[in-house]
Amino acid sequence: MAASAIAASLFSSFPTREVPAAGKTFTGICWSKRGRLSAAKGPSSVCQPLPPDRPIWFPGSSPPQWLDGSLPGDFGFDPLGLGSDPELLKWFAQAELMHSRWAMLAVSGILIPEWLGSLGFIENYSWFDAGSREYFADPVTLLVAQLALMGWVEGRRWADIVNPGSVDIEPTLPHKTKPKPDVGYPGGLWFDPWMWGRGSPEPVMVLRTKEIKNGRLAMLAFVGFCFQAVYTGQGPLQNLAAHIADPGHCNVFSAFSSHV
Repeated sequence: MAASAIAASLFSSFPTREVPAAGKTFTGICWSKRGRLSAAKGPSSVCQPLPPDRPIWFPGSSPPQWLDGSLPGDFGFDPLGLGSDPELLKWFAQAELMHSRWAMLAVSGILIPEWLGSLGFIENYSWFDAGSREYFADPVTLLVAQLALMGWVEGRRWADIVNPGSVDIEPTLPHKTKPKPDVGYPGGLWFDPWMWGRGSPEPVMVLRTKEIKNGRLAMLAFVGFCFQAVYTGQGPLQNLAAHIADPGHCNVFSAFSSHV
């Protein structure tokens, strides 16, 4: 249904605009003298903040002063003023980034197995009752192992937030410059082996904006998956197929009305 449509649109792109300014061209991401996206060699850093006339969530409105366009996915939306504290804004940005990445993994982990199940590769797949299935270990062992592993990873991430660059896992190689420490974006050989964020043809801000936009869509999609599981007892692809077959009767309104 609607959630599947949201998940299908996860590959959105960030719009660019050209604004002439003193012999330079601003693409909406970073400056270049010839109107091209710059791609300097070596470790990349986030480009200059977007201009004041960047795309805003509500056309004609003015973004808060603390949302200056330097954060990926910043469209000036903060009606409650939650980001007015600079320290809280940094925390909220990292929290959204982590939730986005988990949501993208969750949506992929729901859609792909259900699709494989429809092809006959997986039997009796159902993501919302996966916790009741039997695995290679008992639930208590799996819980303890997950708590230990996730605790170690989150502890390392917290240390990097408190002291950026302190968690350095990048191997030291001759004639190779390590990536610039940037909280939430470790990069390097392990997390950026193709160096998309280091001198790639597309600026770093474009890639980070795409990631956060896809993550926001994934979070919405996952919420939709949960509602679908509660109201229909089926997976998102099953609901999508039913909606396509009979959109007049299989939609969000019929799902709610059947439980009234």
